[in-house]
Amino acid sequence: MEKYIVCGGNRLQGEVEISGAKNAAVAIIPATILAQDRCVIENVPNISDVTILFNILKNIGAKVKYLSRNTVEIDTSYIAEPIVPYESSRHLRASYYFLGAFLGRFSEAHVSPPGGCNFGVRPIDQHIKGFEALGAQVSTDYGFIHAQAEELFGSHIYLDVVSVGATVNIMLAAVKAKGLTVLENAAKEPHIVDLANFLNSMGADIRGAGTDVIKIHGVDMLRGTTYSIIPDQIEAGTYMTIAAAAGGDVLIKNVIPKHLESITDKLIQAGVEITEFDDSIRVCRTGPLKKVNVKTLPHPGFPTDMQPQMTTLLSIAQGTSIVTEGVWDNRFKYVDELRRLGAQIQVDGKVAVVEGVPQLTAAPVKATDLRAGAAMLQAALCANGTSEIEDIAYIERGYEDIVQKLSSLGAEIKKVVTPDVTLPQAQ
Repeated sequence: MEKYIVCGGNRLQGEVEISGAKNAAVAIIPATILAQDRCVIENVPNISDVTILFNILKNIGAKVKYLSRNTVEIDTSYIAEPIVPYESSRHLRASYYFLGAFLGRFSEAHVSPPGGCNFGVRPIDQHIKGFEALGAQVSTDYGFIHAQAEELFGSHIYLDVVSVGATVNIMLAAVKAKGLTVLENAAKEPHIVDLANFLNSMGADIRGAGTDVIKIHGVDMLRGTTYSIIPDQIEAGTYMTIAAAAGGDVLIKNVIPKHLESITDKLIQAGVEITEFDDSIRVCRTGPLKKVNVKTLPHPGFPTDMQPQMTTLLSIAQGTSIVTEGVWDNRFKYVDELRRLGAQIQVDGKVAVVEGVPQLTAAPVKATDLRAGAAMLQAALCANGTSEIEDIAYIERGYEDIVQKLSSLGAEIKKVVTPDVTLPQAQ
């Protein structure tokens, strides 16, 4: 079993470099299937979710070659069948992006339902609505989602709820459909824009990404391209809240400050000093943290993927803060772990009432999902004493070299491997 050992209480100082965006990478990598050619992707984050995607591609016939640590050449010319089996997809939510990519290239797709973090139901009804509007028939049996069409045609699609996953999948399926697709109530996250820019660099005709109306003019074919993934907004935000919680002074490099505005605004309200530069942001805290009310919303609102980190920060702020989860139904499961560290938080449905305490105290905790795991690391770094964090595979799904990056800032953290304990069988 792997776990992190964290000795808290150190003030963090220095510089940290942000990696490529996980949420962009997990959409762009399946999108290379549409090129039926070689693509070179730069600024690829070295995380387990990306490794799983590359293994899926290789298992279905693609050639994947690292040109450097964060640059990868992907040749999807040799993919013959549009199938992703259960064993390949069960640990990864983004496996469902193969549905849209396969539909766009083969007019059919057979993909097992997605896995990933468990903090609420992940319905794909909006994905299916989009596929059917484009002319596909969709069914589910024997643990597979099947989508098939004689030919895909552009359509007018209105999403009943804002869905990043559905927006991505419909874009992938529609880029080679005949005619014009108009997608309304589309997600506006930075990685939606990044995917559109990537597809356009392959020859697609997508306009309006970053707004709630995206227009996709179908093209006959796409070509290979070289493309660099944007910096990771959530990784940057995580280091921002970690620096703020630890009372540190940290320069976070390779970021797009505009993508961080909602996070920056809440940290300033909490008494943190933020200085923006062209492609970096400095986070400094010298005084006490102040209470803040936060509600997560689709972009450009406060990101749901930053809710656990922000709640953890507010657990040591003066006064009572209210955190409302506006995206997922069950994203406060990690609160029980925070309470083990001394946090005073009460949860009622999608609302958490956070009573700030002067100091957290070290305890053994576990990651319950990717961002909750980052929150446990953050809590341990500002707690008094030495904490152990288990189930760190969740954390490594989305954070590249997190132990090395935190250590370079002065954190006392190490990754250890301990033997799994097997309980004796009852006689």
